[in-house]
Amino acid sequence: MEPRSDRECPTTREKALRINLDRRRYGNFAEIGAGQEVVRWFFQVGGAAGTIAKSISAYDMRVSDDMYGPAARYVSRDRLESMLDREHDMLLARLGPGRGAETDFFTFADTVAARNHLGTNECHGWMGIQFQSTPGSAPSRIVVHVRMLDRDNVSQQQALGVVGVNLIHGALYQFGDPDELMRSLLDDLTPDRIEIDMIRFSGPEFRSLDHRLLSLKLVQLGLSDAAMFSAAGEVLQPSEALHKKPILVERGSFRPVTLTNLDMLRAARRQFAGHVAAGGPGSGESEIVTLMELTMRDLRSTSPVGGEIDYDDFLARADVLATTGATVLISNYYEFHRLASYLRRYTKRPIGVPLGVPTLIELFDERAYEDLEGGLLEALGRLFRNDLKLYVHPLFDAAAARIVTADDLELPLQHQALYEHLRRNGYVEGIEGYDPEHLRYFPQDVLRKLAERDPTWEAMVPPAVAAHIKEHALFGYRRPDAAGGPGA
Repeated sequence: MEPRSDRECPTTREKALRINLDRRRYGNFAEIGAGQEVVRWFFQVGGAAGTIAKSISAYDMRVSDDMYGPAARYVSRDRLESMLDREHDMLLARLGPGRGAETDFFTFADTVAARNHLGTNECHGWMGIQFQSTPGSAPSRIVVHVRMLDRDNVSQQQALGVVGVNLIHGALYQFGDPDELMRSLLDDLTPDRIEIDMIRFSGPEFRSLDHRLLSLKLVQLGLSDAAMFSAAGEVLQPSEALHKKPILVERGSFRPVTLTNLDMLRAARRQFAGHVAAGGPGSGESEIVTLMELTMRDLRSTSPVGGEIDYDDFLARADVLATTGATVLISNYYEFHRLASYLRRYTKRPIGVPLGVPTLIELFDERAYEDLEGGLLEALGRLFRNDLKLYVHPLFDAAAARIVTADDLELPLQHQALYEHLRRNGYVEGIEGYDPEHLRYFPQDVLRKLAERDPTWEAMVPPAVAAHIKEHALFGYRRPDAAGGPGA
């Protein structure tokens, strides 16, 4: 992927002027919540009469409801979608008969909560465009969720205007290259001002897109540090999916997902559910959001193409995770304390992290925290702030022919007392009720057996995962009739 900083790109002013001077493009603007920051660019650069059919900002809730229908939340995807639907329908009804044969109509909308005067609110918004790629064609749509990171209202409004112009320009001129369109969204901006943690393309121009891959690219391109998608491949917005929920998240390579992964998650979920239920009436297992997390570091380090992310390999992992019904989180948070900080944006409820003994040992490696002034102690303080608990899955030590659990784990002497403190205070808990037979199944062993055409790999993964690997020839699997002789 080409870094954004190395690209030559037009300025925001140049983009807005290009659209204004393009006689084929004509549209409506509807903006709620942070001023009419996007349409302002088109007025300021000149030639706006060639682009703007209507500009509207329905601030009053009654006015907004009268125009777009009632909404449970005004800064939401539902409100944005209703704005796009109504404004685009009105645009086509009024102007389509007279100029539809030579015009590509578009509608831009946003609904945003910028920083209030007290500085106490979540600064985020929804932004989208519905557009025709050719005169008279069925419209396509792009919807994004943005988080505004500037500390003052004026700077947030300015950043919002820039990203809005980038979205419109990208939709009108780069819809055939979604990768380049996504790269361009932060032109004239930096990731410390705007984060885009969800993007969804729909309509005839985007039928072939895989939104799981787009979620990966949001993180890879630096537009966000995390993105989510469901087992069905639908992109998810984290603040909606995780809002005020207890969260259980298992990190792994899932190349492929094994019975060990699922047994760890099953047993940890049962214990975590008990912890959640202790929170009082209405706290139960049905509330828990379970995530399987892939880090960018793991996607690179286990890639078959030498450190570069292999998209086919990523989609293979996503496919096998989908067979288990998993919701997938892709993150740039290698350190667990950064993952914990990210999840706490959205919830104050309990957070559970199942992990194996080897990962727990790595957690105490002081070299991983050289960037923190307080080193390991600061990292653990950030990790266990509020209600977070680690659930430790045992390890079968083949050399010693014994099972190592959280209770008998021995760390280097300088860390053992700290570990015992965490255990005594309930921050670290051993997983109970695990299946001893599932302690020996690791992804690297599955891959080795696949390469050796040893059919016993199938016993190490869930049946649905084995069937999917065989059907689609994933992770180096070769069918029995392939060249090289019989075998799995």
